[in-house]
Amino acid sequence: MLRPDASKAEWREWALAVRKDLPDHSQALTEHLRAFLRQQGARRVLAYHALGGEPDVSGLQSDFELLTTRTRFKPERHLTLHPYETATEVSRAGYLQPPKDAPQVALDTVDAVLLPGLAYDLRGVRLGYGGGFYDRLLPGFAGLKIGVVYAPLLLSALPGEAHDVRADWVATERGVVASGD
Repeated sequence: MLRPDASKAEWREWALAVRKDLPDHSQALTEHLRAFLRQQGARRVLAYHALGGEPDVSGLQSDFELLTTRTRFKPERHLTLHPYETATEVSRAGYLQPPKDAPQVALDTVDAVLLPGLAYDLRGVRLGYGGGFYDRLLPGFAGLKIGVVYAPLLLSALPGEAHDVRADWVATERGVVASGD
């Protein structure tokens, strides 16, 4: 484990090294998410297409209307939302995303957002990949923000900054827990 004052880059390197050796517990994690989302009354859920080593949440498609993102770089970096099944192109980062002309969906129609991350802490601080896309997308979002990560990557504390959007909940293969200070 790294020292608490390690840089985000050092934490990212550490989390990637840990994640590569973890077994795939996507099915158990998805079952916990399914039960939690139903309990919360969520219908429309912004999800993601997993990169290697990330929990695969695509099993939620049969129970919820899933959406996904397209990464846009011009005129500024941002994400747009689209139906999950439209993701047919490989992005710069290697995950599936919708093509440029896929129909868009407004964020204010979304009940819950599943946030991929390299690691989370118990306060909901997300260690992402460094692009800041979700930090730009989610300020002011009124729905559920749920971090998704394997249990060994849910830590007591991570470095965070004032602009970082925090998850309200964190889901692992062991269950869904509320985050907070």
